[in-house]
Amino acid sequence: MKEKAILSYSGGLDTSILVKWIREKYDVNVATVTVDVGQGDDFKAIEEKAMKVGAVKHYFIDAKKEFASDYIHPAIKANALYEGKYPLSTALSRPLIATKLVEITKKEKAQYVAHGCSGKGNDQVRFDITIKAKAPNMRILAPIREWKLTRAEEITYAREHGIEIPVGLEKPYSIDQSLWGKAIECGTLEDPYQEPPDEIFALTARPENTSDIPEIVKISFSNGVPVAVNDRKENPVSLIETVNRIAGRHGVGRIDHIEDRLVGIKSREIYECPGATVILEAHKDLEKSVMTRHEAYFKEIVDREWTNLVYNGLWVDPLKTDLEAFINAIQPRVEGDVKVKLFKGTAIVVGRRSPYSLYSKKLAAYDAESTFDQKWSEGFIELWGLPSRTASRVKGRT
Repeated sequence: MKEKAILSYSGGLDTSILVKWIREKYDVNVATVTVDVGQGDDFKAIEEKAMKVGAVKHYFIDAKKEFASDYIHPAIKANALYEGKYPLSTALSRPLIATKLVEITKKEKAQYVAHGCSGKGNDQVRFDITIKAKAPNMRILAPIREWKLTRAEEITYAREHGIEIPVGLEKPYSIDQSLWGKAIECGTLEDPYQEPPDEIFALTARPENTSDIPEIVKISFSNGVPVAVNDRKENPVSLIETVNRIAGRHGVGRIDHIEDRLVGIKSREIYECPGATVILEAHKDLEKSVMTRHEAYFKEIVDREWTNLVYNGLWVDPLKTDLEAFINAIQPRVEGDVKVKLFKGTAIVVGRRSPYSLYSKKLAAYDAESTFDQKWSEGFIELWGLPSRTASRVKGRT
């Protein structure tokens, strides 16, 4: 009996050729697994394609609910923006997909687990570390990395073998989409000075073509996660989909930046993350309202470390759980409503309220009703500036 490999299968360029490639190069049977994390694909067509190119079995797993509750929600609580820009839309899905791959591999009693990651990207790290943590003896096949295939070579191979692919040499974009956003790479985007063409965007309208009338969306939070949009309660998946639609029609969520990959390469990355952009902005603002200054400063450090761990493929590392203990301790106070104004590509918080807010109008106001005694400030300034004034005097002697 032939050995078996379980392949993470999206139906994109890389995995389109890998069913046949793995069968030929490794002489094994291939079963495919597609995990739905909100990419909105035609999953029936993907299954038919997998079987057509030679898969012996195909698995489809609807993991949207798990993705939203167990992966996106922790990212919201951590205000996760890698290098201040990227909401981890792809990075969050990889440990989930890898976990499902391991489950199917064990179910099928297969000898190999396979993926289509290249040796230049971050996904290879995310897949391999998660797989090895959950199945230490599992053998991993990464043909794109092992055989050093270029996208042009992959496209040529597909055409020579009659394999249908969603890209061509004229539009060789690599696209990865989830409930939390969309990543677009390759082709003309590899010139960081060239503006991205409109054809690559699907979740967001061109900002200059959007409505001339701003729209305010209200996001309601409970225990640090969004639970309602404009006073309408929704489950985690539908809520994110709703905010994606609302923000997308105003052109909100287009991200273009130079990113530092884990492997040391600087990469020009294009993302569409309309819902993530709005929800993260709202959460961070509300959270800041209920934390002390000292909590807020320290949480920025914790959030950054949590985000870096996830981006760098260490979802299974114990430090992530340790950091979440602090993050989760604050979230019960992150309750209330945030109003975000959407207008031509921008998302600006214009109002917030919470039963746990530390804001006091009686202290902050400048009118006669203020309870803040301004005489207190004179003594405070003397003590606060004492080290600086002392150092200045000493420096003046040298």
